[in-house]
Amino acid sequence: MGRGRIILAALLALAFSACSSRPHGTLVATHQVAPGASVVDLLVVTTRQPNDSEPGVMFSGERGHGVHFADIAVSIPPDAARAVGEVQWPDGPTPNPAIQFATVRAEVLSREAALADFNARIRKTPKRQVLLFVHGFNTRFEEAVYRFAQIVHDSRAEVTPVLFTWPSRGRLLQYGYDHESASYSRDALELVLQALQRDRDVGEISILAHSMGNWVTLEALRQMAIRNGQIGSKIQNVMLASPDVDFDVFRRQIAEIGGVRPSIFTLFASRDDDALAASRRFWGNTRLGAVDPKASPYQEVLDRDRVKVVDLTGIATSDPLEHSKFASSPQVVRSIGARLAQGQPLRDGQAGLGDHLGIATAGAVSAVGGVAGAAVAAPFAIVDPATRENLSEHLSAAGQKLDTQY
Repeated sequence: MGRGRIILAALLALAFSACSSRPHGTLVATHQVAPGASVVDLLVVTTRQPNDSEPGVMFSGERGHGVHFADIAVSIPPDAARAVGEVQWPDGPTPNPAIQFATVRAEVLSREAALADFNARIRKTPKRQVLLFVHGFNTRFEEAVYRFAQIVHDSRAEVTPVLFTWPSRGRLLQYGYDHESASYSRDALELVLQALQRDRDVGEISILAHSMGNWVTLEALRQMAIRNGQIGSKIQNVMLASPDVDFDVFRRQIAEIGGVRPSIFTLFASRDDDALAASRRFWGNTRLGAVDPKASPYQEVLDRDRVKVVDLTGIATSDPLEHSKFASSPQVVRSIGARLAQGQPLRDGQAGLGDHLGIATAGAVSAVGGVAGAAVAAPFAIVDPATRENLSEHLSAAGQKLDTQY
């Protein structure tokens, strides 16, 4: 058997071995909260296309026209029934709120209703702080909702949480589509930031971005700075976690942002991030989230542009790709609230894990085309059963190519 056929056989075994489905259709409002459960209220802003045809989906991974808003309340099981830092994913539209995340309410709002709802919440928030979360690649709408709810709850952050979710198809082999969708959404994110900056009820804005979400975040900040001459003064924290952004591109983006920038601009990097290593092979250049902050030329650029670095290399978590180190550590997610409340800059990579502030969403990357594309996806399928459902996209093409090549 030729080498290509051996690879294909291995991939087929991976794809059709054990399989676990990802949450789908779970945003059906239950209007129920279990005794001892907590409820997180999220304002959602999205450039995704509304999906009215499937109950509990709300928004698809396709690109919508304009900006849409939603109010979603998520019930989190009692602390005694769950591990901090983890999402107890619902297994259907009628989850058990005593042991699983559940949707208490989910309603699409008009712009006017969303603004009124937001202002009512921010007025009740200490220091009137907003926490804006931008998820990464390969993230479905409900996954972004539940993950952010988990971060807000486990961090005990006294903030008004706002989720900005862009059109990710939530499929491993749609990396190119997701990247273009992030670019498609940068104008909308800038409009959100401009609106928050102008809102008299807002006192402070913190941004947490993960993986590919850093691309749309940096682009929106760059545009804001060019348009206004600087970033809005209320933006006090910009946290770039495992950014899947070309380092040279970032260097240009930060230059356009200019000298007046957030007082806390922090990069969370890890050289053992397997997802960013795969992304580097795809793009052919170093990703910002995987740089060695003490090596040249990275140290000089980061020092010059006053970017604080938290080096997470070597910190062990339950994330097999080492791409979402923030979600799987109780100390990390709980530190979010403390850091935002104290307004303190983060210490460097010599600090303990409990001092590191972060975010989490699933993230992975792949290449495109036949056996090559499937081969790149295979390592992710080994450690992430949900990824296996994506491999079938390439296996047919791979088989056809092998027949002509071997």
